[in-house]
Amino acid sequence: MKIVDIREKTVPIRSEIRNAYIDFSQMTCSVVAVVTDVVRDGRPVVGFGFNSNGRYAQGCLLRERFIPRLKAADPAKLVDGANDNLDPFAIWDVLMSNEKPGGHGERSVAVGVIDMAVWDAVAKIAGVPLWRLLADRYRGGEADARVWVYAAGGYYYPGKDTTALENEMKSYLDRGYTDVKLKIGGGDLAEDMRRIEAVIRVVGDAGHVLVDANGRFDLETAIAYARALQPLGLRWYEEPGDPLDYALQAELANHYAHPMATGENLFSMQDARNLIRHGGMRSDRDILQFDCALSYGLVEYMRTLDMLAENGWSSRRVVPHGGHQMSLNIAAGLHLGGNESYPDVFRPFGGFADDIAVENGHVGLPQIPGVGFEAKGELCAVMKELL
Repeated sequence: MKIVDIREKTVPIRSEIRNAYIDFSQMTCSVVAVVTDVVRDGRPVVGFGFNSNGRYAQGCLLRERFIPRLKAADPAKLVDGANDNLDPFAIWDVLMSNEKPGGHGERSVAVGVIDMAVWDAVAKIAGVPLWRLLADRYRGGEADARVWVYAAGGYYYPGKDTTALENEMKSYLDRGYTDVKLKIGGGDLAEDMRRIEAVIRVVGDAGHVLVDANGRFDLETAIAYARALQPLGLRWYEEPGDPLDYALQAELANHYAHPMATGENLFSMQDARNLIRHGGMRSDRDILQFDCALSYGLVEYMRTLDMLAENGWSSRRVVPHGGHQMSLNIAAGLHLGGNESYPDVFRPFGGFADDIAVENGHVGLPQIPGVGFEAKGELCAVMKELL
């Protein structure tokens, strides 16, 4: 059993949307195929992976460091003999060999792409969906049958007014979502409050509305928004300041009693641990949004979940960023609190299987082996171009 080839390509996910910090007009994504010599249903097993939105494609790092490193490894050392399968942990160790600690900015994304493809292959070799494999190996066989998801939208578009924002949110409710998120910080506080109040009117309950500043605010602005948002009772107030400004996050907790969320731009267990140690996050209400596709993959993600448990955090407080099928499998198999969803943006990488509808804010799980990419036609077509 061995990996016989690894292929990668860069795919554009250009869009005219913007949040408080960046626009997505030049955004790209890396797609990887890990080809094995294992045959199922008459064909070699191939695992696919891609990086999550918000970070650019990692073609140079993949081609120059990580793919050659994995191809040069002894195949016998990459096998999990106990499960007659590839060993994601041994493969991860090879990918990270000769790498210094720290510096988790871009290489964590490149490794996460390969790691996703490896886990897709592992579940396909085992003949089960990834969520089932994770539950069986690490949660005593118990998996969530359905996962809570929220509709992430409310971006700033050229010429988009409040009526267009309201219509967008109505469309999410019509598709079965109960909770919706909109961006803030792209204008001033008065403008954002008008937008938030318009969305609350559409949804009917502020407790089902989430807001996301994408790290835009300094402490003074974050507190000003907190004071304005406090009476509303929103579901959460997300990433008000720079993701590495733990002091800002900790101070903000003194000014905002309702749930806050952050973590999507922390790309290692060590950075996540620093947030828990120094960021003032409250384990009884706040939400952690680490994205495995950006943070060295599922191998590292499990280390992060172990760290959280050691510090008294339930895995149910983790709701991953990214809106992709990999996080959906992890949420169901490892008992997370839910998953982000992008109904209308970042296609074809966002969203779930074509035949699975959102019902009362929840989605079911694909029943095919692997992550389930083959059940999402538009995405599967992009991935198969590598073959």
